[in-house]
Amino acid sequence: MLMKPQLLLITLLSLSWASQAAEFRLTSTDIAEGRPMASQQVFKGFGCEGGNVSPQLAWSGAPAGTKSFAITAYDPDAPSGSGWWHWTIVNIPASTTVLPSGAGSTGGKLPPGAIQGRTDFGQTGFSGACPPVGDKPHRYQFTVWALKVDKLPIDENSSGALVGFMLNANALAKTKLTATYGR
Repeated sequence: MLMKPQLLLITLLSLSWASQAAEFRLTSTDIAEGRPMASQQVFKGFGCEGGNVSPQLAWSGAPAGTKSFAITAYDPDAPSGSGWWHWTIVNIPASTTVLPSGAGSTGGKLPPGAIQGRTDFGQTGFSGACPPVGDKPHRYQFTVWALKVDKLPIDENSSGALVGFMLNANALAKTKLTATYGR
């Protein structure tokens, strides 16, 4: 017969293992947590001369009930008073768990039904890093959202703020990878 302290320990270990097994995680072969982004992920225009290629992203451990995914790339350090939206993409099918490099760039191949919104550069699709010259390196937060709906009413003219509102209203979970860039 198990004593109460032993039973408690077994229960806690089981809960710990279950939470680790279901951890929602984001990885990338192109960007790394806390590390500077390569010139491939830098914007081409606005004074910047990068490749403007969206990074490869892969995720796993989405919660049960996930009906679709969304991705955002956001710079909270932009000197705008409200940050800067670099990428929004919604209605990614729940069966998708990887986007290859360049999927969100001009000519990239998106999953069926996926929609990209407007960035703060005023264009649809991925817009890479481009902080002001001399600023400390900015943080670029790439977030994958697990959603409880299969479609959001978003189109290519939707702003980052509207997309963010809809994501927060429909999120089951989210996972984030933050890269940096300065010039």
